[in-house]
Amino acid sequence: MKNKLTKTIYRILLIVSFFAINILIVSGISAVLSYLNTGADKSSMLHLEMPMDKVYAPKVTWGNTENPGRPMEEPSLKEIERDYLNAWHVRNIAYKKNDRYGVADFYTDSARARIYELIDLNIKSDNWSKATTLEHFIDLDFYSEDGTLVVFTDSEVEKYQEMYQGESPVIKQKDTASYQVMMLLEDGFWRIRHLNEIERVEIIKTESKRDIANLLSEVNNLKGINYYPQKTPWDTFGKNFNDSIINNDFAIINKMGLNTIRIFVQYEDFGKADVKVEKLDRLKKTLDLALENKLKVMVTLFDFYGDYDVSNWSLTQRHAETIVTTLKHHPALLGWDIKNEPDLDFDSRGRQAVLNWLEEMSSKIKKWDPQHLVTIGWSSPEAAVHLANEVDYVSYHYYRGPEEFLSAHNQLKTTISNKPLVLQEYGYSSYDGFWNLYLGSDEKQVEYYTTMQQQLAEAQVPFIFWTLYDFEKVPTAVAGSLPWRTRKQHHFGCIDLDGNRKEVFELLKQVP
Repeated sequence: MKNKLTKTIYRILLIVSFFAINILIVSGISAVLSYLNTGADKSSMLHLEMPMDKVYAPKVTWGNTENPGRPMEEPSLKEIERDYLNAWHVRNIAYKKNDRYGVADFYTDSARARIYELIDLNIKSDNWSKATTLEHFIDLDFYSEDGTLVVFTDSEVEKYQEMYQGESPVIKQKDTASYQVMMLLEDGFWRIRHLNEIERVEIIKTESKRDIANLLSEVNNLKGINYYPQKTPWDTFGKNFNDSIINNDFAIINKMGLNTIRIFVQYEDFGKADVKVEKLDRLKKTLDLALENKLKVMVTLFDFYGDYDVSNWSLTQRHAETIVTTLKHHPALLGWDIKNEPDLDFDSRGRQAVLNWLEEMSSKIKKWDPQHLVTIGWSSPEAAVHLANEVDYVSYHYYRGPEEFLSAHNQLKTTISNKPLVLQEYGYSSYDGFWNLYLGSDEKQVEYYTTMQQQLAEAQVPFIFWTLYDFEKVPTAVAGSLPWRTRKQHHFGCIDLDGNRKEVFELLKQVP
């Protein structure tokens, strides 16, 4: 009996071992096949966190694509464009990190040798660079009959570069250059064989002259409000978007005698470089509703955005270009506020990096939409001196005591005398709880606005106050999670959580 039991146990162990070994073999084969398959994915080969078309997206305009021999097929054109841009992106990364990794995937032997030489020279000199291209104009010169060789001219490539030695910036420069490019199809991918700079080929560009005089004159009479729906603050265009609620709110704002609203577009929420169609439709619908209620709209772009690195410039430009070109003909549009309180990122992101990004974005938006105003929403009068020459009017926020306001405003006016000044955000919280040391109240909110509105009227300062509603929920991204900072944010409105008009509501009505 004991021998039988022992034999049975052995048989079971042998069977289990057999299955276990087979499972291990199959798993091993699957892992090898998976590895070999992913090897063809260039984004994996380069250890990129996302596909390359999501980390680099300069604007590409194809001119001539005619070829006397073999016609250029649309899929092949897209593949050539994809791998050509990827080659630029990989080269920029190589010079930033002084690392050869990935260069061989996009350049043939002779082409990569030049890149390696410069990397070696940079390492010896402790130099490195941040660079990007922003725009390409390409004309096809030759496409071989067998479809394995292509030659084209890339004219007036718009480039931006920052050079560093160690951690110290040396120079920044923006220029244009033209290139003759030869690419070979190898292993299913197009690789650059030659990328030779040639005499600049000037492209004739027709750009509309800016015509903003009428809108700029309206700024002096601007009386507005920063707007979020009460139930969906900081998520105006999300899944709970409700045009009936927004329309009712706009009717209230109109009856208050206000003429302008300021709304906010979040970079990530709208899809980054690939703007989501449904978000854009909701934004357009919001402008439609504003028009019906006789309100002008200032659209603030890049809310909650904080990465100004050169490598991301092409992505943010595609994001802004999509929104700006879609809405630029809308009759309710007043203009574009590039970024809300960008000076708060000076310490964490670097003052010059923020200013460089803002300056470039301002230039691009004026190009895409020459008929509307451009401004930047600085967090204080003191910060608003930055880039004053790049904007059409100067916007600043003010949340200090009203007794100091006129002094701060007049100082800014003395510094910037040739541009309209707009108080773009201001307000007072009526929160009277422990976390505000019981300092707030409806009465004190009235006192604040009584003083502020009198000063604004006397000094003829255009204004946009904060805000229509008290909010039940405020995201931590707005003011963090500390209760003495967040609780006040819930009670800046002139309508309370129950929909009742607070005392300050009547005060903020504008008498014709």
